[in-house]
Amino acid sequence: MISELPLDQVRTLLAVVDEGTFDAAASALHVTPSAVSQRVKALEQRTGRVLLLRTKPVRTTESGEVVVRFARQLARLERDARAELGMSEAGEPTRVSIAVNADSLATWFLDALTRVPRELRVCFELRREDEDHTAALLREGLVMAAVTSSPDAVPGCSVRTLGRMRYLPVASPEFRETYLGNGPLRDALAEAPVITFDRRDDFQDSFVRRLRRGQGGASAVRHLVPTSEGFVAAVAAGLGWGMVPEMQALPLLDAGRLVNFAPSRSVDVPLYWQQWKLDSPALAGVAGAVVGAAAGALRG
Repeated sequence: MISELPLDQVRTLLAVVDEGTFDAAASALHVTPSAVSQRVKALEQRTGRVLLLRTKPVRTTESGEVVVRFARQLARLERDARAELGMSEAGEPTRVSIAVNADSLATWFLDALTRVPRELRVCFELRREDEDHTAALLREGLVMAAVTSSPDAVPGCSVRTLGRMRYLPVASPEFRETYLGNGPLRDALAEAPVITFDRRDDFQDSFVRRLRRGQGGASAVRHLVPTSEGFVAAVAAGLGWGMVPEMQALPLLDAGRLVNFAPSRSVDVPLYWQQWKLDSPALAGVAGAVVGAAAGALRG
């Protein structure tokens, strides 16, 4: 059982994952590389599973992810207990690692963090990732909480609904006139230049496939712009069309810099808050602030 795992071996595994190599972990733990290797091997023998792939940097297996997640939760509980007992160093803050998608980060999420009570003395470590992939960072034990599009709880985590982020299909007025003014929209979008966030971004392609009843996707002429603010700016500049969060699009629509070329085709993406199931005051404070801010910013 996981509760019977030797804590020194568990902490050593976590150090190897965080540092990337056995040698670096040995330096961080002030022991020899041989001692690190022996502890990891002993842990693998106890669990009966391979926990690490000996690459550079090392990578965890699925079983290794379970142990790493346990190690991070254990460390969080230990720090909270030390703080309650007055054993923490004076002024030592609590660090909370969170995975959040770029569009939330650019719109409502930072406001949520300002609502966390100051007396909790929380330091935020944000990891930007697509909402379809943030849950993977939770599963790997790399973050304590995440804004995700998945309602399915990661093992050891709880899930709360945040709301729906609405996306609008928009382009600059000049772009619409040049590329989308002639013929059916479903055919025009298959040829018109398009903006995507990165190579994994399938959002615009999915929009076109829905219009074309599953046939094809967006144009092969596409510009990759890997920031939320840059994405919107590229669309407004006329480089291509794109699906833009309503909160970012509305001011530009009002100013006439963008047009919604398919008003009845908005797309809502449900968002959820997943976090470790820990009785942690800091994590509870962050969760309350995030849920509260989302209620005022996202659609219900």
